[in-house]
Amino acid sequence: MRGARQGLLLVLVLAAALATVRALRPSPVPVDVATAARGSLVVAIEETGIARVKDRYVVSAPVTGTVSRQLLEPGDMVGERDVVAEIAAVPSPLLDARTRSEAQARLSAAVSALGQAQAQEGRARAAEGLAREDLARARSLAAGGSLPSQGLDRAEFEARMRTQELSSAVFAVKVAAEQVRVARASLGGEGAWRERHVDVLAPASGRVLRVLQESEGVVQAGTPLLEVGDPGALELVVDLLTTDAVRVQPGTLVTILGWGGDRALAARVRRVEPSAFTKLSALGVEEQRVNVIAVFTDPREAWSALGDGFRVEARFVLWRGDDVLKVPQGAAFRQGDGWAVFRVDGGKARLTSVQIGHRGETEVEVLGGVDAGAVVAVHPGDRVKDGGRVEVRR
Repeated sequence: MRGARQGLLLVLVLAAALATVRALRPSPVPVDVATAARGSLVVAIEETGIARVKDRYVVSAPVTGTVSRQLLEPGDMVGERDVVAEIAAVPSPLLDARTRSEAQARLSAAVSALGQAQAQEGRARAAEGLAREDLARARSLAAGGSLPSQGLDRAEFEARMRTQELSSAVFAVKVAAEQVRVARASLGGEGAWRERHVDVLAPASGRVLRVLQESEGVVQAGTPLLEVGDPGALELVVDLLTTDAVRVQPGTLVTILGWGGDRALAARVRRVEPSAFTKLSALGVEEQRVNVIAVFTDPREAWSALGDGFRVEARFVLWRGDDVLKVPQGAAFRQGDGWAVFRVDGGKARLTSVQIGHRGETEVEVLGGVDAGAVVAVHPGDRVKDGGRVEVRR
């Protein structure tokens, strides 16, 4: 009996010790896992852009004046050299009482000067006629020997003088008449400005994209009136961060998503503009961006519903691999100057250095360190240690 009691006590002590060890032993860390596998991997950049007409023409006012009301509407067809607007001369400004009185006085003076010039012209014309008659008589007397040559010369000189005086009087009448016109124009009484206008012509054939000046009104020279372009010739403009744009080259494939159609469209980068600009992000942070221009490679019928200024979502395909070893991005993390993963083997986490290649949207290429079929922890966290026990989260 005594031996039995001692054996039972020993069993109880061992059970208590085992329970204590198991209680003090850390429990496994639950983790999500994924399997390294081979497959296709795409490295892409997604950004919002717009579609715009390639060749757009802004028709502006060539002169300052009163433009007529615009009858064209967006979408209307126009041909090259068609009249798209008329600009009339600006009417003379309103005159206050003092200025009008002065202008009327100048007009009265000009009319009086015109009458005076006309009277002088009549006197000069009469004198010129008398001089011609005297010259005719002098020539007749000189031919008969009754008048010396000196008298004939004096008569000819007098006739020439009267002719020049008549010509001067005629020009004086013309000058006085123009001064009357100037005085009347300063009063704005002619109203001829309504009849004079300049036709604004379309520089090219196409459709009206936007009407910038619809109502009649006074415009300055160079004021935009409307935009003309061909909606059938569209290009895509996407502003990328400069850090992303350096990886985009002419010829890069572009997939157009979120444009409203039932399928994606294909395009190709035509040009990356050489100059960047500053743009505020949605969070108010200044970003350096650059415009990337792409053209459709699909036929016109596939994107005919798109128009100028329509929003699109562009996906630039920078690299594509069909048979690469890859793991989720959350499985790889920085370790010093390199990369590492936690490989799950036998319920324990094994820290494994790996070489990373291309980085896709959700997966990364593994160039070395693990083989296909290896199980790795995804987003392991700080609790997972090398050699520590882990438990696959279900």
